[in-house]
Amino acid sequence: MSAHGPILGIETSCDETAAAVVSPDGHILSNIIFSHTVHTAYGGVVPELASREHAGRLPSVVGQALEKAAVGWGDLKGIAVTAGPGLVGCLLVGLAYARAAARARGIALYAVNHLEGHAHTPAMEAPDIEYPYLVLIASGGHSSLVVVEQPGHFREIGRTRDDAAGEALDKVGKLMGLDYPAGPQLDRIGHSGRADTISFPRARFDGQGYDFSFSGVKTAAAQDWSDRRSGKKPEVNLSDWAASFELAVMDALCDKLFRAAIDLKIRTISVAGGVARNRRLRNMVDEWARREGLRAVIPRGEWCADNAAMIAAVGLYQNACENPSLTDAFPNWGLGKPYTTGSDK
Repeated sequence: MSAHGPILGIETSCDETAAAVVSPDGHILSNIIFSHTVHTAYGGVVPELASREHAGRLPSVVGQALEKAAVGWGDLKGIAVTAGPGLVGCLLVGLAYARAAARARGIALYAVNHLEGHAHTPAMEAPDIEYPYLVLIASGGHSSLVVVEQPGHFREIGRTRDDAAGEALDKVGKLMGLDYPAGPQLDRIGHSGRADTISFPRARFDGQGYDFSFSGVKTAAAQDWSDRRSGKKPEVNLSDWAASFELAVMDALCDKLFRAAIDLKIRTISVAGGVARNRRLRNMVDEWARREGLRAVIPRGEWCADNAAMIAAVGLYQNACENPSLTDAFPNWGLGKPYTTGSDK
């Protein structure tokens, strides 16, 4: 084992099997992501199938990450693995592999919070980033607004009260007949559309903090789609309809992100998570930041999706688990909450 060697990262929280190697100075040597396609036929992630995909693919993905990084097992300082939140069966596959590899080779093991990985991606994109910064984490399972005080120190100041932004995009896209995951297809269809064609509702919660809600806009979009398909409302261009729905979701995200930044006097803002790959959101954040005189750090697309580079990067500054054999999965592990064996609290 190298005392100051690179970290191998492993990510298996949902439907991406990922492995990466990060050098001691934070340079990403490799970042391999295998996205499962088996779920397309079911219109969403099937946990049992996802777990089997991870079990079958993980050894190969890890091998590719090590080969691309030109790193051997003996060069590693340790292994960082996602321990939560996520689908419990998927998490256990990654943890079992990481535990076995760490014990067999006598190297350190780091149990990483998946959301902490996303919160750290702005610092991966811009190593000169100033703290504190404010990051919007938006994905299929999470919508959170987080103040990052320093690496490893967070304050979640807003979260979704019901559906996550990515879930709303996927569910409405499925209603439109798009294959899973529908969010990227909505981005493609709506990118050239007129976003002012239909006015969909936004949940603001003015004066009540920075929480989000997307169940209302999802329901409104479903009703509007049904009404236009049945002739109760006039049909509109598909690109315009998709753009209008996208705008409603992205506008709600940007509203809280920038209102919080201004209220808290934070000068650097960022986005992370799968929804942060959406071009409309990326453009809106960039434009709003310019208008407000803020710095916007927008990570490259591959770092916004679930990936292992962000997990390995967190391992660089995290303390290793004292007893790797006791490491367990925590499907509801909250951001900033301590890792305690046997508890999600």
